[in-house]
Amino acid sequence: MNKAFGFCELFTERLALRKLKAGDAYVLFALRTNNEVNLYLDRPETTDISQVFDFINKIHISVDSGESFYWAITLPGDDKLIGTICFWNLSDDKTEAEIGYELNPNFQGKGLMQEAISKVIAFGFNDLGFKTITAFPHKKNERSLKLLERNNFKIDTELTDKNKNNEEFDNLLCYSFFNNSNK
Repeated sequence: MNKAFGFCELFTERLALRKLKAGDAYVLFALRTNNEVNLYLDRPETTDISQVFDFINKIHISVDSGESFYWAITLPGDDKLIGTICFWNLSDDKTEAEIGYELNPNFQGKGLMQEAISKVIAFGFNDLGFKTITAFPHKKNERSLKLLERNNFKIDTELTDKNKNNEEFDNLLCYSFFNNSNK
């Protein structure tokens, strides 16, 4: 049973996960145009700041309607966005969601995304009642693969088979984390 649909700020020892805001546009533009960040992401190229403002508006609509959950990752005491993490592609019954994330390269390798993802996963299972969280990392993105595996995601052969003829999945791996306590 889904307990708490609606936006909720989350906090870890070193992070504050808050709602994305229009004031994040220029930092988000820098993140979305960073070649290192985009190396393994399959999304349309961001070339203009107006695209980021449109994206933020789209996220607000999606979050406000309960279709997704999207957090700006910040450091406590410094409201500047350093990354994002989200649940999207929610199933119709809101028991399954896909997780996605990105982090400014200056903050990578410090365990920050580990903190963020573990908090968001716990929120998804404990507060939102998700039964399954999926992820589709690029097969060459070793950092993302290790992060997922550290957080109990496993290769999902059923999902892989389901998408084997879909060209969009040619370079992606299908991972799932099943919450056995919510069955």
